[in-house]
Amino acid sequence: MKAMVYHGNKDLRLQDVEEPHPTQNEVKIRIDYCGICATDIEEYMFGPKFISVQPNPVSGQCIPIITGHELTGTVVGVGDEAKGVRLQDRVVVDGFIHCNNCWSCSHGQYSQCMNAATVGFGRNGGLAEYMTWPASNTIVLPNKVESRDAALIEPGSVAHHAVMRGQISKGDSVIVLGTGTIGLLSLQIAKTKGATVYAVDQRAMSLDLAKEFGADGIVNSSIINAKEAILDLTDGIGVDVVIDAAGGSTTPHVALDWVRRGGKVILVAIYTAQPQFDFNTLVSTEKTLIGSLGYQRSDIQSTVNLVASGEVKTGPLISDIISLDEVIEVGFQRMLSPTKDFFRILVSASEKM
Repeated sequence: MKAMVYHGNKDLRLQDVEEPHPTQNEVKIRIDYCGICATDIEEYMFGPKFISVQPNPVSGQCIPIITGHELTGTVVGVGDEAKGVRLQDRVVVDGFIHCNNCWSCSHGQYSQCMNAATVGFGRNGGLAEYMTWPASNTIVLPNKVESRDAALIEPGSVAHHAVMRGQISKGDSVIVLGTGTIGLLSLQIAKTKGATVYAVDQRAMSLDLAKEFGADGIVNSSIINAKEAILDLTDGIGVDVVIDAAGGSTTPHVALDWVRRGGKVILVAIYTAQPQFDFNTLVSTEKTLIGSLGYQRSDIQSTVNLVASGEVKTGPLISDIISLDEVIEVGFQRMLSPTKDFFRILVSASEKM
């Protein structure tokens, strides 16, 4: 079969590899769609950072490894002891296979398992024609959820986890800083919690979609002073929560500047820069800075339910569908371009938009 195999920094190759076969507790999944994420680009350009260089303690796998983690597919093989999944079920995966032995696992903090084999990073992923995965780590999709839309369940789960980490609830005021895919999904999920949500970005097309998704206010920071606009919107106080989905070198500072005293900043982006920081800013204002990585299984199930109910829309975030042999020349090159005129690019072995 064809697969995108990561060999190291700026070394991602389309290769013919052996088609996988499920073990007794696994299923074989035909990949219907797999999204290209900013993390994939960061691994390609600056990694390996998250991709296993040494054999993963759970999977035993390491570089070279098939990448891709935002996937959905159809079950075409079921191991003899696999339970809860049947042939032709359409599924998404819980992309963290945990060790179940460490402190984090014993306390239910599975996204913090230091040994976890993460799909596309510590075990072969979805930029391929087929993959295998533990049946216990698959979630069957309801008929209401189209396969294309399901390709964004994974980033939706990341966004849901960020909203939950911020304990966002009815009546809260929230800024989503950076209205790319994660930001726009966070916006929609925060709205389902009853929050008032403002979107801040420099791209008009992103802010237009934010408004379509129900943003209570939009701020184009390339045109107006964003802090002044936010203070005007909040009677000079600032918001309760800022979700930084932008991941810029200065955005954590900006987020802390915009949140009210005693408020919370959620960092859900992956940062390539290491800015200097004055921690007295936190001490004197009692603001809380919270990291958010990945998701829990409950985040996946909640996101599936929100997409099925129509409360969260993922379809408008699909900008293009390309083939496996276009991942580098089309997908990566487009994502690396300075003009970001798209949201998610999906990869399909059999279909193009």
